[in-house]
Amino acid sequence: MRQLRPTLDFLLYDWLDAQRLNQRERFAEHSRETFDAVLDTCERIAREKYAPFNRLVDTEEPRFDGEKVILPKATHDAHRAYVDFGMVSAAQDYDEGGMQLPYTIEAAANGFFATASVSIGSSLLTKGNANLLMVHGTEMQKAVFARNEFGGRFTGTMCLSEPQAGSSLSDITTRATPDGEGFESDPLGPRFRLRGNKMWISAGEHELAENIIHLVLAKIPGPDGKLIPGTKGISLFIVPKWLVGTDGQLTGARNDVALAGLNHKLGWRGTTNTLLNFGEGRYPVAASTGSGRAEAGAVGYLVGKPHEGLRCMFHMMNEARIGIGMAASCLGLAGYYASLDYAKNRPQGRPVGPAGKDAAQPQVRIIEHADVRRMLLAQKSYCEGALALQLYCARLVDEQHTADAAAADEARLLLDVLTPIAKSWPSEFCLEANSLAIQVHGGYGYTRDFPVEQYWRDQRLNMIHEGTHGIQAADLLGRKVVMEGGRGLGLLAGRINATIERAIQQPHLAEEANALGKALQHVGAATKAAWATGNPAEALANAVPYMQAAGHMVLAWIWLDIALSVPAGEQTPAQQGRLGAMRYFFRYELPKIGAWLRVVETRDPTCAQLPEDAF
Repeated sequence: MRQLRPTLDFLLYDWLDAQRLNQRERFAEHSRETFDAVLDTCERIAREKYAPFNRLVDTEEPRFDGEKVILPKATHDAHRAYVDFGMVSAAQDYDEGGMQLPYTIEAAANGFFATASVSIGSSLLTKGNANLLMVHGTEMQKAVFARNEFGGRFTGTMCLSEPQAGSSLSDITTRATPDGEGFESDPLGPRFRLRGNKMWISAGEHELAENIIHLVLAKIPGPDGKLIPGTKGISLFIVPKWLVGTDGQLTGARNDVALAGLNHKLGWRGTTNTLLNFGEGRYPVAASTGSGRAEAGAVGYLVGKPHEGLRCMFHMMNEARIGIGMAASCLGLAGYYASLDYAKNRPQGRPVGPAGKDAAQPQVRIIEHADVRRMLLAQKSYCEGALALQLYCARLVDEQHTADAAAADEARLLLDVLTPIAKSWPSEFCLEANSLAIQVHGGYGYTRDFPVEQYWRDQRLNMIHEGTHGIQAADLLGRKVVMEGGRGLGLLAGRINATIERAIQQPHLAEEANALGKALQHVGAATKAAWATGNPAEALANAVPYMQAAGHMVLAWIWLDIALSVPAGEQTPAQQGRLGAMRYFFRYELPKIGAWLRVVETRDPTCAQLPEDAF
């Protein structure tokens, strides 16, 4: 994990020039020294409270004792250390009890926790939950729920999917009905009763905090009692595990939210993942009419306006997607660091000389074999490039919130275009990096004697949660690159061209600059060709190859931009490594986009039109 810090320092300060953020009014009280102090402390907490217990939380899965979910003491200790240092509220205003840190620094600091033990977690959903409420909630909802989440008393979840409706949110059936007469006058927000089931709820039940605040998507029935079809009828509700008063204190009454089961997962085993039943009657709550009669139905408070729940929830979902991209990048790096250490110390085989192998010679370390170096360099190019992309996106968040209006709007649109790539590209290619880490270890990598098999298992979830790989691809090609008349894609192309223009002036980077220019042109032409008929079914049939190609183009741009921060001439080993990873990506990876874009350009129907019986 110690290898991560020099990489973060380079990306933050030499590449992104993050220390200049303190010239913004919001960050004026900060400096490189305060940023480094945060990174130092997070690195220490991750090293002491997270890393030593990564295997423990994998083997001692959450269990239900009939009354509560039991997690290892190490998870409680890690969570408390994270909360006590103030990382849940790190980016919040001083007036909110936060550190008022740039999101760029917060994201970098969270990289230590994801590298040390992604399974223990770093309150990703709690922060997203609270941030959503700070934007869309009432003043009372902010005070009672969001601020207690930032303070660590409460944790938060997002409850979207249902057993019969995973990614298809238009098909959810959880109902929310007004809780009697005067339901609109509750000081915590219009009060409803929710009935339904939610699946795949991370951190949905535990004892890490006093309360769990569920943000739940549900539908309010129409006058005829029927649910509005599609996503237009979805509303968003705050549903606490324990009911809360307007002073933020627990009333002592349990809300009608019941654990129906724990999901047993391939990876991320240290984080509880649950099926929750809302309103099944296990914990009936008295009606708000004052009758004292207990009723089934979980009490929920409306967030925002009725039928605008999905719009509100996207605030949290997009934040979570960047967080998943960071987790994927850091899991890949954890595997890379482990396999690099192994390759430097494992003797195996002999080098091939002009006359072949000489069995009389001593064995060499496997890092001396060309193919092992290929696998290590692939991991480095995927994972350090992915980490740089996440930090670039974090920097856009700071631009969106603190730059002038024009720059902020540009950052918003660029972030919209990059988010599906930032979530999905690391999820796919850092998974490949974790696979290569196993391969470097050979048979040992396939055993539990080494950590790389766990990294792979933990990584495999990232292509699924917070929007599957296919959904992100359809979002990119179907919406993001064409919205606002393609302005977002145009802004991205402008940034890439600016890097090309700088790089082409450097003789040692001219080859890569020209290659990136051709890739950019190819992606642009393929985007137009995909939509040439105006038929979404034809355009999106090959959305995943499009995302792979666009992602490779973006990562090539990131690497070329990084290379511009490496001085020409005599270089340190770290600088040589960055240029080596850049060259690997351009020579081994970027040429792959031709095959991906070919099926996009021709709107190839092979997959879409094959008869079902032919499978």
